[in-house]
Amino acid sequence: VVVGGGLGRTPMIGKVLREWLPQADLLPYLEAIVSVYNVLGRRDNKYKARIKITVAENGLDTFRDKVEAQFARSRAEFSGFDQDMLNDIEAAFAPPAFRQASTTAFDKARAQNPAFRAWTDTNLAEHRDPDHAIVTVSIKKHGATPGDATSEQMRALADLAERFGYDELRISHEQNVILPHVHKSDLPEIYATLRDHGLATANIGLISDIIACPGMDYCALATARSIPIAQEIATTFDALKVEHNIGPLKIKISGCINACGHHHVGHIGILGLDRAGVENYQITLGGDGTQTATIGERAGPGFAADEIVPAVERLIGAYLELRNGKEETFLETYRRLGMGPFKAALYPEKEN
Repeated sequence: VVVGGGLGRTPMIGKVLREWLPQADLLPYLEAIVSVYNVLGRRDNKYKARIKITVAENGLDTFRDKVEAQFARSRAEFSGFDQDMLNDIEAAFAPPAFRQASTTAFDKARAQNPAFRAWTDTNLAEHRDPDHAIVTVSIKKHGATPGDATSEQMRALADLAERFGYDELRISHEQNVILPHVHKSDLPEIYATLRDHGLATANIGLISDIIACPGMDYCALATARSIPIAQEIATTFDALKVEHNIGPLKIKISGCINACGHHHVGHIGILGLDRAGVENYQITLGGDGTQTATIGERAGPGFAADEIVPAVERLIGAYLELRNGKEETFLETYRRLGMGPFKAALYPEKEN
């Protein structure tokens, strides 16, 4: 059980409160955490009314001791009704009856159609059933607004889910659409439909698959624009035709310190701020939102709106020169070498 993590104004990585907990104890243990937070949590400042602040201010050990004491009381009084609720929920989300069919059409299409093969290489993930695949539909066409789909496109996706996806689709936090159960024999037809609706971009996990908050174009809290920066980054690297050569890379952009674009955990994070009425963009490097979670490190002074994309270009150029072969990702290269060479690429004038 991990507690005390969060982004926003004060980014923190969660800390392990308990190494192991039986599933049957999960609900009473969570109730104990919330109860302790309710007693210790800050109410004098709404910006500090967070579990992460409570844990940081009281210390993990103190917080753990209070949770364990409250858990002992809660567990003794707990009836276990949640297990019946869990069984009902699991029944409602039972997997569909996966159909059996030949995958020859899929293999043939991959062999004959390079565009289809590129799409399947980037936009598919393994499914529990080897004859099926998990399809991520990119809502990040180069130059388009990240995560923005038309009503026509959404109807097309709903139709694909109904015809080929066991009537199910999901929306990911990365602003894309997922068809979680697709038989491989249906993928050529799905791809053709997506292509006809401008949804067949083969860029999942690549540099143009950017998480971007609405920014100043749509959000009253924002202090800088996010969408135009994301669009320019995507079109720039698409024009250079190096996106697939760069490989897996997560860029995340927020238009203010609330961090709705998760920039703190981007391999390259971009934060837009207001500097005396002028948009200024800070870069953080080395962030990671996976099981090896890390808060990115600020590289240095920010960049003006017309300087931020060239700065990203310099970063990528440095990575391509520094990596140990094509298999080493941007994040792996950064972790091996540290900030130094990337900072030198970002601020070449400092070296003169």
